[in-house]
Amino acid sequence: MVGMDAAANRRPGPLVAPLPELSAAAAARARRQIVMAGFGEEAQRRLAAASVLVIGAGGLGCASVPYLAGAGIGRIGILDDDVVELSNLHRQVEHRTEDLGRFKADSLADAVARLDPGITVDRLITRLTAENAREIFAGYDLVIDGSDNFPTRYLANDAAQLVGIPLVWGAILERSGQVSVAWHEYGPGYRDLFPVPPQAGAVLNCAEAGVLPGLCGTIGSLLATEVLKLITGVGDPLIGRVLLYDALQARTRELELRRDPNAEPITELVDYEILCGIEPSAAGAEAAAEGSAGLAVLTGEELAERAAAGLAPRLLDVRSAPEREERRIAGSEWLDVDRIEAGENPDPDPAGRPLVIYCERDPRSIRAARALAGRGFAGVGYLRGGIDRLARTAPELVER
Repeated sequence: MVGMDAAANRRPGPLVAPLPELSAAAAARARRQIVMAGFGEEAQRRLAAASVLVIGAGGLGCASVPYLAGAGIGRIGILDDDVVELSNLHRQVEHRTEDLGRFKADSLADAVARLDPGITVDRLITRLTAENAREIFAGYDLVIDGSDNFPTRYLANDAAQLVGIPLVWGAILERSGQVSVAWHEYGPGYRDLFPVPPQAGAVLNCAEAGVLPGLCGTIGSLLATEVLKLITGVGDPLIGRVLLYDALQARTRELELRRDPNAEPITELVDYEILCGIEPSAAGAEAAAEGSAGLAVLTGEELAERAAAGLAPRLLDVRSAPEREERRIAGSEWLDVDRIEAGENPDPDPAGRPLVIYCERDPRSIRAARALAGRGFAGVGYLRGGIDRLARTAPELVER
């Protein structure tokens, strides 16, 4: 909601108490920031005492974590359960070609060790869930959310609010990025900007829409800077404000926020995939299949069961050729969504099998399925969560 409230006008003090002293090596490393006016050695001792959790070791994590390490943060947690893929390297620049197939958390932790082996790094190779978020967050002074999906963003916001720590969040897509600070004690949070998650499949992700690589560096470094300001009490953090950046226009603007007076209080963590309409319950899946989309829905688990029984449906990949070159579902056909929306149809199937469409996650498969259903294709549906989810639930069905 636009505007400011009284809480957002309260200026927080330094978040972390300083260490008694710096080692000679730490003081030498940080000399160029210690000498800044208004900073000094006490601020540096606060950084050395601080612990920061970073959600995501992708584009934003690869940009923010090295600056946290270089600035002298004493302990950094890196939470990510994904592995390095070739398509990551154009923007996730701390990962190297030789890191392909490694866990991103391990690869990024090694980058920190190369920069400063004295920093403690927690390698959290797990997925953030409603079951583990509060326990994990409670071990850190503040959190950076550099995730790439709405369920994690809402979960991170709610967990940080319940634990009572600041959340520095960022988002990027194509040419644009956003940065803000959610600290409920002092101002509004992520839900005040986005009270309701977007409809599942309505928003593309980086795999589908692309992203400028330098945008990751810009937004990631802003995230790290907000963290340093909160820890030390130096400067004016982005509480009650969202910084918007358009890379192609080289322009920034600022959106002021206030708390939503009608918002329901956050008292517990919920199933955030259901909240965002990504993975409904068994009862909800049938309703989703008969809902506004009018499309059949197949989950990865159901596909694996049918494949094991020799009853796999006809699968149609509607992603781009480079994405299909990188990985595909075994036995699937290919016709990209642009050609389908231009009027091209897949070849008839002599066996009359139901047609299940998939993309990287959901948006393009829903578009393609709707286009074909509108032209009279009977029984057309889509694979919920796409090949991205299938690669985690049934990796044996994915060819690389």
